[in-house]
Amino acid sequence: MTETRAFEAFTEIDPKRSALLFDVDGTLIDIGPSPFEVDVPEALRAALARLLELTDGALALVSGRPIRDLDTLFAPLKLPAIGGHGAETRLHSGEVPDRVADLPASLREYLVSAVTPDPRLAYEDKGYSVALHFRKAPEHEAHLRAHVDKGLAIYPKEEIEVLPGKAMLEVKRPGVTKGVAVRALMTRAPFGGRKPVFIGDDVTDESVFAVMPELGGESFSVSRSFAGVPYVFAEPADVRRALARLAGV
Repeated sequence: MTETRAFEAFTEIDPKRSALLFDVDGTLIDIGPSPFEVDVPEALRAALARLLELTDGALALVSGRPIRDLDTLFAPLKLPAIGGHGAETRLHSGEVPDRVADLPASLREYLVSAVTPDPRLAYEDKGYSVALHFRKAPEHEAHLRAHVDKGLAIYPKEEIEVLPGKAMLEVKRPGVTKGVAVRALMTRAPFGGRKPVFIGDDVTDESVFAVMPELGGESFSVSRSFAGVPYVFAEPADVRRALARLAGV
């Protein structure tokens, strides 16, 4: 089975020669009713902490979430991370992240106002981007898209684009992607000179899958197949099981 092949291939990786890169929602943890209603198992924290040691620090979360939110989710761990789909990067545990410039406050306020018709809608104002979530109210997708399109028209001189994800829309700066950030990450210690291994699960991870061949890396997906990705885990629980096996915890 595909998930069996994924488990076997991942657990054969040599952490001493690899850089381990993980998307979070839908990859390491299960998708919750909202971005703020998710669970991080203690066993996952233990596996990540051990793998950080085994890779000599060459492990990073690669998420759409801001790094501050990742720190809250995975506390007490403060892992190396790429946050905001590439808008933030932290090379070493606990350092202050580098980040791109924020969107105008008035634009962010306008975008956030889209959630007012229904309390089931949610938003994340990350400063450098705004994410609008409709997991609990999928019937509002068209409303949110129209609101975002109007916002882009109101601010024609701002360089912004829309990134779709799982039941969400995110307005952000163009050219900021997980793939661009991962390519830069792999030029710097302790990641440089290692083989990158990435696990992701949705369209926001495609830019990382795309750069893996040029970096000599290996890709795994979760729940669905992507072009050029040979291994597919069935669900995040299988990823967590593979991490625990590789970490020996």
